[in-house]
Amino acid sequence: MAKTYLSYNNIMSSLGFDSQSVVEAIENEKTGLAVINNKGLFSQPICASIIDPKHLEKVSIQLHLDDSYTRLEKMMIASLHAIIKKSNLELNENVGLIISTTKGNIDALEATSEFPHHRAYLNELGTVIKSYFAFKNDAIIVSNACVSGLLAISVANRYIQQGVYQQVFIVGGDLVSEFVLSGFNSFQALSNMPCKPYSINRAGINLGEVAASILVTSDENQLADESVELIGEASCNDANHISGPSRTGEGLYRSISKAMEEANVQAEELDYISAHGTATFFNDEMEAIAINRLNLQEVPLNSLKGYFGHTLGASGLLETIIGMHSLYRNTLFASAGYDSLGVSKPMNIIKKTTKRNLNIFLKTASGFGGCNTAAIFKKVRT
Repeated sequence: MAKTYLSYNNIMSSLGFDSQSVVEAIENEKTGLAVINNKGLFSQPICASIIDPKHLEKVSIQLHLDDSYTRLEKMMIASLHAIIKKSNLELNENVGLIISTTKGNIDALEATSEFPHHRAYLNELGTVIKSYFAFKNDAIIVSNACVSGLLAISVANRYIQQGVYQQVFIVGGDLVSEFVLSGFNSFQALSNMPCKPYSINRAGINLGEVAASILVTSDENQLADESVELIGEASCNDANHISGPSRTGEGLYRSISKAMEEANVQAEELDYISAHGTATFFNDEMEAIAINRLNLQEVPLNSLKGYFGHTLGASGLLETIIGMHSLYRNTLFASAGYDSLGVSKPMNIIKKTTKRNLNIFLKTASGFGGCNTAAIFKKVRT
């Protein structure tokens, strides 16, 4: 069976427009969250992570992206362009394209949008990305709530294992839009202060926008310095509720358990967990229960939502890329915003950025509709 590697990668966010800059900002415990008072976006001040529009426009001009492209399309194309260029791959029939997103160009439905409503269809987004780069194969859209980014990696792995593709490019992204903000506000889940995952003093989530991309490959000649091997992955839907997670953590428990079984690793071999950590009571509590059921409560754990907010369909991909860099920097990144434990079960939250020899990490993601995904990654180079 072929090995699957995660290689060249890029992050475009409020913390920077390349992975290196973003990771260095996180290592210095710098957050991209800020209080934004934009009545055109939301009626009240919000705390969110927004990509600098001037910087995005500068990059768009360099890539000849005019106003016929949406903001999200510009973000995704710019991020993906960076790693296609690094890989120097010919985009032939053996190369796949996966797009992970929750809402895509949902802002095309807003009254102020200059784009026709059909641009909100996810297949339209796929066509635009495919056409810009002249991929030979149609884009595969992975849109499964907030597990989409991590699930896209699992889908790419399965295409490689089945011999459909040798290489797969993934690009993920979502916007902080009026639609998304109003949706989370209807749950009374938004916080106008920086979020505090797993903390007793949390007040809800922040939202963020990002574009992230990565090359998933079976070719050992296509490895970046920070490449990792995907050694186990699994997904499970607990079908508990349209928005509420399982009270027992069953879906996440099964996902992690199966991923660990496939990877053939025990709890003590995991160096840390990059968790979902949205800073809402029900999500944080569910994760704590699942992690304790698996006897992983002593494994160092962080949530990266305190740096970016919740970036929806890009979050799992974004956080996996940061995890890759964390391994090779031998650094556990602090869980930004955390103060004191606010869940019913013990968790080993990383309070301060710390140097430690690292080799293997577990990434988890959970989302609306009861979806859960887990994946385990290992250093390729020691």
